[in-house]
Amino acid sequence: MKMSGSINGKERIAMPATAPAWQGAVECDGCAFRRFGLFADLHAEDLAQQPFPIDRLSLAAGDPLYQEGGRARSVFSIVGGVVKLEKISPSGGRRIVRLHRSGDAIGLEALLGLDYEHTATALRPMSVCRIPSVAIDELGHRSSRLVKQLMARWHQAVHQADLCLTLLSTGSARARVARLLLYLGGEGRGSVCDGLTREDMASLLSITVETASRVVAEFRRRGVITAMGSNRFLLATGALREIAEN
Repeated sequence: MKMSGSINGKERIAMPATAPAWQGAVECDGCAFRRFGLFADLHAEDLAQQPFPIDRLSLAAGDPLYQEGGRARSVFSIVGGVVKLEKISPSGGRRIVRLHRSGDAIGLEALLGLDYEHTATALRPMSVCRIPSVAIDELGHRSSRLVKQLMARWHQAVHQADLCLTLLSTGSARARVARLLLYLGGEGRGSVCDGLTREDMASLLSITVETASRVVAEFRRRGVITAMGSNRFLLATGALREIAEN
């Protein structure tokens, strides 16, 4: 992966003082992550002349990436980590509506000239590529392969919304917490889930903070999860799957 302050003589987009840390501008053709991201299907000739610089940003847990109602100028491709998307409820509170992981693209509404529809916040330390919407427009005119990937990302966003409605908002509180832990930590041996507070659990699963705390305490007593630090757990995936399916 090659990084520099500018690409093809074009300066990178200026960042506000409160923005995530800038790691450099990325030349996508030489980036090892590209096969997982939005530009996975593009050929070298498609990327030979990047129309605008694409920035790599790093965020600490709790850092905002963009705010609901803010002007949407860029799409973000997640390189690593997990981001939560929140909306303001009619009562003024915040509700987590989706989680996105490595390989996902968020902020797609920028391609329609809309404002951002959610507040995106890092759930754990993460890295993203910020892709100006004008760059995607120009590349889309060059390659139908990008258009196909964009359609796949829109479908993926709908799928994630359906997942939260069906998998994480139905069943008992114990089943919901178990499914969420498996979703974030994976189902392999030695899987670890971190970065999720009880408040986040409650918001995402439509349960109270007290219920989330009670279920986590029960799981710890039973050895279903083992604390490894603040909001970091080693998962007994077999036991969690059994709870998740009941």
